[in-house]
Amino acid sequence: MSVVVRFAPSPTGFLHIGGARTALFNWLFARHHGGIFRLRIEDTDRARSTPEATAAIIDGLDWLGLGWDGEVVHQFANAARHGEVARQLLAAGHAYRCWCTAEELEEMRAQARAEGRSLRTDSPWRDRDPAEAPSGITPVIRLKTPKDGATIISDLVLGSGPLVEGQPEIKVQNEDLDDLILLRADGTPTYNLSVVVDDHDMDITHVIRGADHLRNAFRQTQIYRALGWQVPKFGHVPLILGADGAKMSKRHGALGVEQYRELGYLPEALRNYLLRLGWSHGNDEIISTAQAIEWFDLDPDPHELLSRPPGFFGEFGRAAARFDQAKLDSLNGHYIRNAEDHRLVALVAERLEKDLGRSLSETARVRLERAMPELKLRPKTVAELAANARFLVARRPLRLDEKAVELLTVDARRLLGELAPHLDGVTWQADALEECIRQFAEMKAVKLGAVAQPLRGALTGSAASPGIFVVMEVLGREDTLGRIADAVALTAAS
Repeated sequence: MSVVVRFAPSPTGFLHIGGARTALFNWLFARHHGGIFRLRIEDTDRARSTPEATAAIIDGLDWLGLGWDGEVVHQFANAARHGEVARQLLAAGHAYRCWCTAEELEEMRAQARAEGRSLRTDSPWRDRDPAEAPSGITPVIRLKTPKDGATIISDLVLGSGPLVEGQPEIKVQNEDLDDLILLRADGTPTYNLSVVVDDHDMDITHVIRGADHLRNAFRQTQIYRALGWQVPKFGHVPLILGADGAKMSKRHGALGVEQYRELGYLPEALRNYLLRLGWSHGNDEIISTAQAIEWFDLDPDPHELLSRPPGFFGEFGRAAARFDQAKLDSLNGHYIRNAEDHRLVALVAERLEKDLGRSLSETARVRLERAMPELKLRPKTVAELAANARFLVARRPLRLDEKAVELLTVDARRLLGELAPHLDGVTWQADALEECIRQFAEMKAVKLGAVAQPLRGALTGSAASPGIFVVMEVLGREDTLGRIADAVALTAAS
């Protein structure tokens, strides 16, 4: 059987971090098995679905490198097909028309609450003669849910019971499931019906999604069985929590993929981090995309499952994953250090041009390229990298931060003024510049730092930078001497 999976977001907002992880798991599973990864936009909620949200989802997936196969499917376009299936279930006796009003339904729920019973809807129209239907009320179509026994599904992640068709089961008593609406009074299909029909028509073999959809799996399984269709295999992934154990919210940080991009995270770093949220491969932390495709599986051989600890299947844990910003930052720093310099230059240049409001010259880009091997060693984000590189492309006179001003004391500026003539005839390379400045410090009977640190402040506008001798080489003779002159000219008040 060829694997076919899908990512099916609702276009009612940005692509949040949980959705991105779900997309990643589906994409990896498909690529591991040489299968198909489809994208379906579940836009049946016309009031809340927007083209902007759809575009944000597609852009987010593109940036993450999670390309899908085939055309994007828009669920709303299949509404007529969904309605046809509801009427098919009605004709086969697996569904019925219900004329209950909203007031009657609320009375049923209130009585169930008062009696401590399940809040399932027991419609009197399930077995009542439609000829008794009141006039002036358009009925909904409800599924005839089995009243007795249990609905059992297999789940590749959360399953902990006996094996069903080789997979661990989860079950729910049918008395806890009501007769869900398939078709609303206005003729529009409901979520659970639309999902089942689309998954069937798209030949979906595995449904990998968040654990918040687990209850829907039982409802959808009942629809599948009523239609006589093959039920896909389910894998419900535990949710992502904040570091404090609470449900992820805005107070835990950025939630949208586009926000992580804006903050300066690399897509491969975010992929790696999301992969490790609830999934593991031994003690491996740094996992390349190629390795992830090779290792990621959700559907191992049934015999292998029997030898694994309860509740741990396909490298997944059953507990909710906790989002750790520090780990993401550390991982992103690793990928920045290992990224190709020319790629980082392009990312940094884009940010600097936006920040400065002007295009960078070719000279500025060459400087970034030459300095990048050292610039990229410490930053955790591309935003931080760009901020650290700004001095390379800034126009004179530099804007000095507070710490740079503190370094440029009267004595320090006097030393820099005396240093400048010694630099005139030096070969403009880092090692030669270092030797020249060391000799100057010895001549003045001061420590190297007494010269190097004020020099750093003068050349970069801050107290931190790549090696100062590399900085001098990259800036070139003219700009270096010009920046020193600007610093020397500072008044004591500055």
